[in-house]
Amino acid sequence: MHEELENFERNHDLVEPPLNCRPIGTKWVFKNKQGENGMVVRNKARLVAQGFCQKEGIDYEETFAPVARLEAIRILLAFAASKGFKL
Repeated sequence: MHEELENFERNHDLVEPPLNCRPIGTKWVFKNKQGENGMVVRNKARLVAQGFCQKEGIDYEETFAPVARLEAIRILLAFAASKGFKL
C-alpha cells in the first residue's frame, strides 16, 4: 500500500478536487502473487476507482473512454499517407 501511494506522490497523481465537485470513491484491491511452486512471493495492493457512484446531471455530464481499434488506426494512417496529410 505504501509503495502504491509513494508512486502517486512521485508521479504527482494526487491533486486537490475542485471546490464544487465530489470525487468518486476508491478502494484498495489486495492480491498475493505466487511463484511457480505456489508459495506467496509478494503481496500487492492497488488503489482502484469505485465507479457508478455518480449521479447524472449532478456529478458529471458525460464520461467515456475513447478506444480505437488497430484496424481503424491503420486505415487512418494509410489514408493520410495516400493523400499526403501530416499527422
